[in-house]
Amino acid sequence: MKIYVILSFDGETLENVYVGPDEDKALAFKPADFDNCDALFVEIWEDGEKTDDFRLEEEENLEAEVEDQDNEGDHEEKVK
Repeated sequence: MKIYVILSFDGETLENVYVGPDEDKALAFKPADFDNCDALFVEIWEDGEKTDDFRLEEEENLEAEVEDQDNEGDHEEKVK
């Protein structure tokens, strides 16, 4: 069984804010859900071993980054 650990980072320390098997719940958290949280990190554990870890990004930020990258490509084409 996979266990999801959500860690809140406040710029200096990490704190466990969720530990459990519910993937949807774990990946739905946002930094705004916690006091003094600059970023959230996910660790995935299976059979007592960490199998993955990553920073939990908000979907809105990811969509904005994709649009920015698309716009950069348009600008390069116009310059040529």
